[in-house]
Amino acid sequence: MWIYAGVTKLGNRLLTTQSIEAYEIFTPYWSHLLAGLIGPLEIAGGLLLLLGIKLRPTGWVSVVVLLLFIIGLASAYSRGLQIDCGCFGSNPDSSPADLLWAIARDVGLTAVTLFMIYRPFKKFALYP
Repeated sequence: MWIYAGVTKLGNRLLTTQSIEAYEIFTPYWSHLLAGLIGPLEIAGGLLLLLGIKLRPTGWVSVVVLLLFIIGLASAYSRGLQIDCGCFGSNPDSSPADLLWAIARDVGLTAVTLFMIYRPFKKFALYP
């Protein structure tokens, strides 16, 4: 999931910046800065999880990032913003229900990540 989300942001810095600005949380400068960082960081985190390198620390970073995304999505929903979450590229036909779906998806991913942290599959993990 992290790798796919990161790949959709690579080469789409303008769309990613616009998605971040739509949340009305960051200034244009910070939105542009985050747009350049978020894709490569998502890919790096996804690769670490996929390869089983430092599963627990990487899992905790993943949980923190997911919680920050959930907070941002909930903030946008509670303020009545009708925006695309920007999670997997741009979708101009988004609705408030899409924000709720994104929150539910991220809560599920957080639960799966917490399970992985406490019960890692050690056979292929390089370091749990």
